[in-house]
Amino acid sequence: MPIYEYRCENGHLFEIMRKISEPPLTECVECGASVVKVLHSPAVHFKGSGFYNTDYGTAKRKRELDKSASDGADKNDAKQKDKQDAKKTDSAKTESKPASPAADKKD
Repeated sequence: MPIYEYRCENGHLFEIMRKISEPPLTECVECGASVVKVLHSPAVHFKGSGFYNTDYGTAKRKRELDKSASDGADKNDAKQKDKQDAKKTDSAKTESKPASPAADKKD
């Protein structure tokens, strides 16, 4: 059963546990004056993937993700290019080596 908070015209503040199906109180339990239900914001915080903050992010968040993805791709492309350049220089070195004298003497 939920707990409801009420405030009367005379300033009394009280909480009462009532069923949802019961009608709201109309009189103060202390002085009999008319009461108003006090509303509060709920104390619920949704965290983790699958909730509003992560699913529907701001445009700033999207820009940050795009930038980090492109930075990662740029680094990966640079590494691939460095590997290809290294292979080319290695193959050029092996082709420019003179033949060994032992290879010439095949008798």
